[in-house]
Parts: sequence; C-alpha cells; structure tokens
Amino acid sequence: MATKPPVMSPSDRPVASVLDRATGPRRTEAEELLALFSEISNEKPVVWAGRIIGFGECAYRYESGHGGVAPLLAFAPGPKQHTIYLVNDFSERWPELLARLGKYRASKVCLYLTRLTGVDRGALRELLEHSLAAT
Repeated sequence: MATKPPVMSPSDRPVASVLDRATGPRRTEAEELLALFSEISNEKPVVWAGRIIGFGECAYRYESGHGGVAPLLAFAPGPKQHTIYLVNDFSERWPELLARLGKYRASKVCLYLTRLTGVDRGALRELLEHSLAAT
C-alpha cells in the first residue's frame, strides 16, 4: 500500500495559484513578499501544503524521533493577512526588530501582518535574514 506524503511537503502547484488567495492591495503585497523572500533566500519559490510559498528546504528531527522537511523561509498570503513562518521563538530572540517592525501579531513561529502598510521593510528584511541564518 502506498504511503500518503506528509501534509507539509513541496508540490508542483503553481505559485500564482497561492498568490491569488490574496486580492486587491494584499495581492500586490504578496508579490512584494515573493520578491523579498526570493532575494534573501536565493531560492526559487515552491508551494508547500497547498497554500504556503516556501524557499529552500531543510530536514528536522525532534528528540521524540519525529522528523520531516520544511522550507527555510516561507509565507502564506491570504485574504485577511499574510502569515510569515520564522524560526522557533523568533519574538524572544529578536525583540528589538519586532519593536521596529510596526503593527503585527505573533505566535511561536508565525508572524501575522494584516497589511504591509506601515511595516518597516528594513526590520522585516533583518528578521527574515536572522531567521534564515538560525535555521
């Protein structure tokens, strides 16, 4: 019996189909993020899990033995916000960058930006560069 691939895996789905999840001004912002992530990572964008645009790939393994692959940098454009996937505990690692960033919400590994309007692009770039280096 064939095994089902993990949900978090790269696919052949076109990047444009994921960018289309964002409409209006957010679509333009998604294209800006695409260019920024491509430049920082030096990797081509690939769709992961059907809705995430990832750049590069790394293997991981937890102490429990569970492991897999994940993109080095990734974001998911959406109709209400952009979700940026960063290294674990990024907000505790680089609070000075988040203080400069502008309006955002954060979880353990995700940065949520409703819009890029008012976001300090320099702080965002540094945050992405630090996250990539820490991966």
